[in-house]
Amino acid sequence: MEDTLKRTPLYHEHIALGGKMVPFAGYEMPVHYKDGIIVEHEAVRMAAGLFDASHMGEFKAWGPQALDFIQKVSVNDASNLEVGQCQYTALCLENGGIIDDFLIYRMRDQYMLVVNASRRYEDWDWLNRNADGLELKLEDQSEDIALIALQGPRSHEIIVSLTDVRIDELRYYRFIEGYVGGHSVIISRTGYTGEDGFEIYVASSDAVAMWNKLLEVGENIGIRPAGLGARDSLRLEMGFALYGNDLDTDHTPLESCLGWLVKLDKKDFLGRDVLVRQTKDGVSCQLVGIKLTERGFPRPGYPIVHNNEEVGKLTSGTLSPTLGYGIAMGYVPSNLSIPGTNLGIRVRNKVISGVVQSLPFYKGGSVRR
Repeated sequence: MEDTLKRTPLYHEHIALGGKMVPFAGYEMPVHYKDGIIVEHEAVRMAAGLFDASHMGEFKAWGPQALDFIQKVSVNDASNLEVGQCQYTALCLENGGIIDDFLIYRMRDQYMLVVNASRRYEDWDWLNRNADGLELKLEDQSEDIALIALQGPRSHEIIVSLTDVRIDELRYYRFIEGYVGGHSVIISRTGYTGEDGFEIYVASSDAVAMWNKLLEVGENIGIRPAGLGARDSLRLEMGFALYGNDLDTDHTPLESCLGWLVKLDKKDFLGRDVLVRQTKDGVSCQLVGIKLTERGFPRPGYPIVHNNEEVGKLTSGTLSPTLGYGIAMGYVPSNLSIPGTNLGIRVRNKVISGVVQSLPFYKGGSVRR
């Protein structure tokens, strides 16, 4: 792995747009642009925002035992995926700890695995070790593929003007190969914001042209380039977990509010024995959403308290731009995970009151995972 930070194909576009660049997952990425996080967040909720997600990793798997391999490493069941369908899932250690959460794309003659940038190298090593002895091929195509996310209630208006693909027939968590703005792409009706939107996989060499075309077409309806800051506040309002904050190798999917991904009735997969045991015996801790009932700005790492005792730490937190109050996530003992349970967040020397809330915090999005 290189010691210097990498740059996506859109780096110079970010600079030209006034992007404030910060280190993220080994890349220089924009945390926000000149108008700031709140403006970008609101653009996604009201119109459209454009995100550079080209730092994500894309692996391809094909061959006679490609599905067997996918079934072995994924906690979800990919056996019934149709061509053109994708699936959210998790990659686990034998002890059930989450190595990464990722997407599986069922293509005509192969599978594409889209992994988090921060876990790309760990994932690649783990997948190759578990592919040993199976008849399949694995290829890391991350450097050749750029990923641009167009998100927001008016994203449909933008993309239909640039393609002949029948977007109206593209359902949530479905994708299609075609052309957008004259460039060969995969258009996926997925996203990380809770709004309707599309993730566009395009050759790295075509990324700049695609990015600028989308901004040009969306200018009159209020599209904004959006950075990591808005991505984080948008996903947290929806209760979407972020690897490295809310998900890690110390917690299983059942502890991380991802139990709905786990399909215990399929054949053996990595981590299954532990997940079977947890399903039977229960878990000792649980990731929960916490709504502040007093004014405050919760941040990752702040202690969670109950009856003046520390019972956990926040894994994510922000002042919600849409809701106007503090929202957070964190692990607490299972007996404190029931919605309505009163908890406190220690901010410096003060404890701010909060309450456990069912996720998502924000229910106004067009689509939710």
